[in-house]
Amino acid sequence: QVQLVESGGGLVQAGGSLRLSCAASGLPLSSYVMGWFRQAPGKEREFVASIGWSSTTTKYADSVKGRFTISRDTAKNTLHLQMNSLKPEDTAVYYCAARWYLKTDFDYWGQGTQVTVSS
Repeated sequence: QVQLVESGGGLVQAGGSLRLSCAASGLPLSSYVMGWFRQAPGKEREFVASIGWSSTTTKYADSVKGRFTISRDTAKNTLHLQMNSLKPEDTAVYYCAARWYLKTDFDYWGQGTQVTVSS
């Protein structure tokens, strides 16, 4: 059974930092690309960042480049998103996701964790 479980969300002031984690199980992670997405109230879900589990190739949305860093701990099967210099517009529910490396769509999703940035 595939499980992606996020943690680390919370309330932070603008300019602050948070680190999200996603514990993954039930997948052969070496063949998967892991990603973070977010959805703000009234908006569509959007891509934030992704990383190849084996290749470590990373991609970022322009809105978070230079502020967010995606990484993974292969020993603990855990994905992280370090978020610095947070802005009120980063407020959203953040989701961890996974896709097989040859596919374009993400197949597996976590339940989400709320991040709220106050001004």
